[in-house]
Amino acid sequence: MIWGCMSYNGVGSMTVIEGIMDRFVYMKILEDNLLPTMEALQPFTNINRMLFQQDGDPKHTAIATMQWFRDQGINVMEWPAQSPDLNPIEHLWTLLKKRLGEHEKMPKGQQELAERVAAEWKKISVEECRRLIESMPRRCAAVIKARGGHTKY
Repeated sequence: MIWGCMSYNGVGSMTVIEGIMDRFVYMKILEDNLLPTMEALQPFTNINRMLFQQDGDPKHTAIATMQWFRDQGINVMEWPAQSPDLNPIEHLWTLLKKRLGEHEKMPKGQQELAERVAAEWKKISVEECRRLIESMPRRCAAVIKARGGHTKY
């Protein structure tokens, strides 16, 4: 499993997760990856003016996790647990998987796979991130029109 983040200014940190991710592992990932990414990708923006989107997974919404966000001054968007139609990162994962599938040979092990993932992650352009984020109004309109049902996204 990997964790990664993106913004309008491009992809941020990506890290391989060993074992099971619980709220403590998640908070450590946020500390080690999200904060430096926010500073690098949004250097002239006050962190408390940013809005972080994550799904409603229990480890994401745990009391301790939400307190961590408050302590960092990070605003978190309220979001349902399962809504891939409306989550740009899900579409970024699809793009990443497609690119990994274009390799002619299968990786020889987890280490080689992790290296490929990291290399392909770095190739994701700012324009690709912006296109996904700018598609959000269309995605929201499609879900509203479908009354919460499936959309082309």
